Amino acid sequence: MTNTANTAPPPSFNFYQGTQPLLVSMPHAGTYVPPALAARFTEEARQVPDTDWHMERLYAFAKDMGASILVATHSRYVVDLNRPPDGASLYPGQSVTGLCPVDTFDDTPIYANGDVPDDAEVAGRRDAVWAPYHAQLRAELDRIRAQHGVAMLWDAHSIRSVLPRFFDGKLPDLNLGTANGESCDPALAQEVLSIAKQASGYTAVLNGRFKGGHITRTYGQPGQGVHAIQLEMTQCSYMQEALPFDYLPEVAAGVQPHLRRMLEAVLAFAARQVSKG
Repeated sequence: MTNTANTAPPPSFNFYQGTQPLLVSMPHAGTYVPPALAARFTEEARQVPDTDWHMERLYAFAKDMGASILVATHSRYVVDLNRPPDGASLYPGQSVTGLCPVDTFDDTPIYANGDVPDDAEVAGRRDAVWAPYHAQLRAELDRIRAQHGVAMLWDAHSIRSVLPRFFDGKLPDLNLGTANGESCDPALAQEVLSIAKQASGYTAVLNGRFKGGHITRTYGQPGQGVHAIQLEMTQCSYMQEALPFDYLPEVAAGVQPHLRRMLEAVLAFAARQVSKG
């Protein structure tokens, strides 16, 4: 499942530069685990089950819309790109996974023999993988804002719909997060939420269990012309939630038009902002 062949490791991200004032970030889509690290993992962890699977395929239409696309290559088990560099909890008092996770979403150990990374190893992974991704993210948002006058960031995520460790019952399908209204214009958030709520067959919420991670909270600066929204969607909306985690094209085809409408609303908002001068 994981890319652990004895070959040169990939860069920490793949990047495509678009033509519109929109960047779609996919920080948890990576599956690569360096072979020496994979050897320390449990058999379960080597399957990297907590990946945001098939994000590029699900959002393939975004590239056709002119969006820039930034996709992680390394598994979140190597380093979590949507966590603060100091590892501080995003949800104090609630169960969370860290910058370099030591347990899975099912609360099982990642490291077979308990040899979890020490501070030096965490720092090394942060420098090698976390920092380049965030440097690219910042550089692209700066470029977009300089070229277009405004920059829109869509942080794309997915998660199993039932995860007792993190939430009770079944998660709503479309979980929009704007850091409790701080990462984007409230009018835009309500417009995108309206589209999500009108999506027949899907449930939606704004700033519910998932309010946006480090990326949304850090880069969303509406007062400076950068608007960020996170979408955490249920994986059952487009794929198989258990091994082998297959993409289900006919299921995905149901939700993709709604995703596209939300991104179209984001671009329309950007155009209105630019026209205001």
